Amino acid sequence: MKYQNEGFNPEHIEALKKELAASKKTYKINESEDNSDEFVNFYFVGMYEGKEVIYDAALYTLRLHHSSELYELAEHEAAKKFPNFKGIKYEEDENGNLKPLSSEEEEIGWFITEIIMEMEEEEAVKVQEFVDIDTNHDYGIGLDAALNLEYIDDKVIAKFVKDFNDDTLVLDDTLYSFQSEEEEDA
Repeated sequence: MKYQNEGFNPEHIEALKKELAASKKTYKINESEDNSDEFVNFYFVGMYEGKEVIYDAALYTLRLHHSSELYELAEHEAAKKFPNFKGIKYEEDENGNLKPLSSEEEEIGWFITEIIMEMEEEEAVKVQEFVDIDTNHDYGIGLDAALNLEYIDDKVIAKFVKDFNDDTLVLDDTLYSFQSEEEEDA
């Protein structure tokens, strides 16, 4: 039988369910260097249109979502001002130290920083909790969610999976804006 993708394949679903039962968890963290206390990628089994499916979930804090939105808008402004702008690429030397940016990259970096600071000060970007479902995902169903929490940990993920699967997830529709945290002098 042909499945939309392998995340719909009952054999894959059963294998994940066995792995989850053995770990006594309702989700499996997708080990990635991108995971942090503000972002976690994980798999869980849920229902979609009356059938079990694997969800490939990305759960992050609202603060991180806000920062991403700010950066994306600032990059867009930089692309309008600097026609050659293709993004800033940081490279490491043979010792693992960051190589200096070109003068143009440095100018663009300062421009982006200034735009972000202005947008933060004006609270120009506001975000709210959300869950987005991607049914054209490459594995199972993609799920992106942002919650207004300080961090993402095992307890948060387990509650999210339970609430999502029980259809009891309640999202806060309040619009939030965040300020960058100032580095404190040590």
